[in-house]
Amino acid sequence: MEVYLDHAATTWCYKSVRDMVVRTMMEDYGNPSSMHRKGVEAEIYVKKAREIIARQLKVREKEILFTSGGTESNNLALAGAAWANRRRGNRIIFSAAEHAAVKEPVKRLQELGFETLQVPVDSQGVLSMEALGEALTPETILVSVMYVNNEVGSVQPVEEIAALVHEKVPGALFHVDAIQALGKYKICPGRMGIDLLSASGHKIHGPKGVGFLYIGGQAKVQPQILGGGQQGNMRSGTDNVSGIAGLGAAVEEVYRDFDQKVGDMYRIKEVLVKGLERLGQTEQVVIHGKPGREGAPHIVNASFPGIRSEVMLHALEDKGIYVSAGSACSTHKRTKNSTLEAMGVEQGLRDSAIRFSFCEETGEEEIQYCLEALEDLVPILKRYARR
Repeated sequence: MEVYLDHAATTWCYKSVRDMVVRTMMEDYGNPSSMHRKGVEAEIYVKKAREIIARQLKVREKEILFTSGGTESNNLALAGAAWANRRRGNRIIFSAAEHAAVKEPVKRLQELGFETLQVPVDSQGVLSMEALGEALTPETILVSVMYVNNEVGSVQPVEEIAALVHEKVPGALFHVDAIQALGKYKICPGRMGIDLLSASGHKIHGPKGVGFLYIGGQAKVQPQILGGGQQGNMRSGTDNVSGIAGLGAAVEEVYRDFDQKVGDMYRIKEVLVKGLERLGQTEQVVIHGKPGREGAPHIVNASFPGIRSEVMLHALEDKGIYVSAGSACSTHKRTKNSTLEAMGVEQGLRDSAIRFSFCEETGEEEIQYCLEALEDLVPILKRYARR
């Protein structure tokens, strides 16, 4: 039996997405910048995808900028906003539980002279509102927070953060990394007070290598990729028509029967958590992050003390079960500033943490198979580790 429980790393494509990508690669393959019919046909796909996304987010179509994925969207939001607003101030605030696609650009901006400040999170990975309030000064130009944490599934109070930021520093921009939140929550940036929002296609059953950045009408962002002036001079380069069309199809599909899909994921999450708790009655298991519906519907992070993450990962892999030992983006580059460390989790538990993540089609049978495998493996691997 093969059980894929690493959907937070990437997802399989919907059939509608696959069909759309194939069609725009093999039939309607024109360059949307071309003036002939083939170019016009390709441009229609791009416009349609932008229309779908804008309608879902309840924003204007011109506020959607297509990128190569979440990392580029985050980089553009941070660097673009920092340089565009540097005359007004130079302070950039971010949470201690951010993805490397935020932390690394912030680090580079610090090297270039911007003041950066990291705000702590609590033991469940939630931003300290008190610390954020103290960090906000008139010099603040940008605040960046991840909606759903990719490692433990903690959910930030985005609307509350937005209200605090805009109340204390009306001119500051609020950026949200929604890469793990899109498709799991209904997101309306305008109503929620979000100025910039990053998203990625392959987290919602869309293609890899495509994403978007929502740029609110009042937000100033300096382009970072220059050239032919595509997308209103904001992001030059030939549009990835197949990826963009597939992304639009994925957004449309992931929000169809949305409440049922999210409910199914929470049900599966409950089955997994209860099974881990039963296992914890005989073997130590520590579950991280917010419990139940307070956390994201698709992520469970648990430590198995005494068993290194990589050992457990490969032991489960041998049984056809695929999980993660952390963020897929940092698997080959272990960083000290992980979410679990920011949460104050001790080294031993960090070294033994496993992330299970699923989608709306993950079945209870798959979860039960994983739990049975864990019941067999945990005592064996612990005995082996002691030797």
